[in-house]
Amino acid sequence: MLNRQGRPTTPGTSVTAAHLTFTGNKALAQIEPLIFETGRLDVTGVDYAAPKPFKSRLGGLERKSEIGLPGLSEPEAMRHYVRLSQKNYGIDTGLFPLGSCTMKHNPRLNEKIARMAGFGDVHPLQPVSTVQGALEVMHTLSHWLMELTGMDAVALSPKAGAHGELCGMMAIKAAIAAKGESATRNVVLVPDSAHGTNPATAALIHFAVKAVPVRDDGTVDPKVVAELAGPDTAAIMLTNPNTCGLFERDVVAIADAIHAAGGYFYADGANFNAIVGKTRPGDLGVDAMHINLHKTFSTPHGGGGPGAGPVVLSERLAPFAPVPFVRHTDEGFELVEDTDQAAQHGAHAFGRMTAFHGQMGMYVRALAYMLSHGADGLRQASEDAVLNANYIREGLADLMSLPFGNRPCMHEVLFDDAWLKDTGITTLDFAKAMIDEGYHPMTVYFPLVVHGAMLIEPTESESRASLDLFIATLRDLAFSVQRGETERFTGAPYHAPVKRMDETRAARSPVLKYTPPEPILDAAE
Repeated sequence: MLNRQGRPTTPGTSVTAAHLTFTGNKALAQIEPLIFETGRLDVTGVDYAAPKPFKSRLGGLERKSEIGLPGLSEPEAMRHYVRLSQKNYGIDTGLFPLGSCTMKHNPRLNEKIARMAGFGDVHPLQPVSTVQGALEVMHTLSHWLMELTGMDAVALSPKAGAHGELCGMMAIKAAIAAKGESATRNVVLVPDSAHGTNPATAALIHFAVKAVPVRDDGTVDPKVVAELAGPDTAAIMLTNPNTCGLFERDVVAIADAIHAAGGYFYADGANFNAIVGKTRPGDLGVDAMHINLHKTFSTPHGGGGPGAGPVVLSERLAPFAPVPFVRHTDEGFELVEDTDQAAQHGAHAFGRMTAFHGQMGMYVRALAYMLSHGADGLRQASEDAVLNANYIREGLADLMSLPFGNRPCMHEVLFDDAWLKDTGITTLDFAKAMIDEGYHPMTVYFPLVVHGAMLIEPTESESRASLDLFIATLRDLAFSVQRGETERFTGAPYHAPVKRMDETRAARSPVLKYTPPEPILDAAE
């Protein structure tokens, strides 16, 4: 096997593995111990004068002992955090194939605009007269979100996807209460392929959850929905495209069945990146949908956060949108901040979701993304995202198994572990081996309706050259599976700063405090 430079190499080994170094470093791949292991508790890089006598206002909760942090010089502190940052994987270091997460490139233009004076330093307690520009951004963003989705109202304040789900479902609950049906209409239908937050959100606000099985082709049958829907149905929570990477082709019939039963259609907007500019959820019968600004409109996702999950609402639910919301009047922009004030404008707001107006920086980035792309650019982004996912599907379909056949997908392609049967290698092993190749693994074991799922979403950000290398890498791993080179997988990752760990134990029993190792005693003479 040849590496990228055309030189022979052996799978699962490093060129430098046989050349040990005194420091443990491998050129620029430097190890970095904990600061507790390198710093000294008796020194500090900064000296502070002893404070003058003062009266504590901490109610007896002030620290009584030394803080216990090791001292570092300024260069040591800087090097420590720079080296840690170099161990992180992000969209700026490589392709990020997490399915259902839309880890796309974040244009630096967005960051430049978000840092402009008046946006980057705006404070939620400023007088409304001093933040007219910020309110105009919110108002304009709201307009385009409603235009892109075909909806009648939007609540900007939810902080992320699950928070948006909660907002949309609370609007549905308020609408049901307004009709006097709270006692009887309390069941939410959730497909087996849904995101886990969907049933959790419904249960959180005291709805009963009823599962909807999916067909053999990974989609929901409207006939089954019609059979399950009835006078007790409050809503259905459906993702479209769904978490199998497939468009729900019967979505209009599903919406009709729910509406005929008197319920509402909540669409999980996590996969909106596949259909922006192509179809409007409102035209498909959707009544409420959250939109992940930090995914669809390129705001930093994950460690770059925070997120934002605005919710768009149909005409049936628009009166129940929470406060605050922005109104444009002859005097300028007004922020409606309480339910009594909302009632004066004919709204029946169910309350508010957050202390203030939401994530201002996310609004600016999302609007900058929309305006810089334009209508045709947003549509092309969706088309390219779908094209890239299908390009990966075609590049791997002869080696990796597709649970629903080799049919076109949307913005993400789903493989299962049938091709790994009897190899001694699992989906997790394969994902760990990708780390050694310099890639973040795809989403694994989700959706739950597919055994050993591997869900890949390249987004529209990736070039053909980037996709070709990714496909070639996964093909090489697949050939390694066929050759029976199990060690390459079962012990992976070999080259990551942290090797294979018991992730379940780490999540359930995290070690949150550094404990110095026991000193090694010299043997008695």
